Amino acid sequence: MSKPPVWPAPLPNWAPNSAVSVKLTARAQLLPGDPGQWGCGEPLWKLAPKRDSEGHPYIDFMMLAPGLKKRPSHEIECLTRVIQGVLARFENWVVFADFNLKLNVLWVSLKYRPGIMTEIVAALRAQAPELKLVAHNPDQRG
Repeated sequence: MSKPPVWPAPLPNWAPNSAVSVKLTARAQLLPGDPGQWGCGEPLWKLAPKRDSEGHPYIDFMMLAPGLKKRPSHEIECLTRVIQGVLARFENWVVFADFNLKLNVLWVSLKYRPGIMTEIVAALRAQAPELKLVAHNPDQRG
């Protein structure tokens, strides 16, 4: 039997019904299991990394949370905490994540490893079945 999730402290600068992007960014100085920092984001094309320091491309996927804007703020906050918790379990692979509350879109960029995208998407869907995979960049390595 698995342990119940432990929720992190309240989200800083978070406005549940605002038209801003909320992002999770990786920080090198995080403690193990720390889900990162959520805050207001810039346009995704400016933020999402494309390649690592050695020039290897990242893989990425996008998920939709249909109808999220219409939900009460406590449900939105609960979903963001669930997403934080799942992504924290894969902190060695997740290099970037952005949850845009205006568009109800979660974008995640990952270091390449065979099957890692499937694992993370399955973990997100197990905890938040309302998330729908709408786009992904599959392995182009052959």
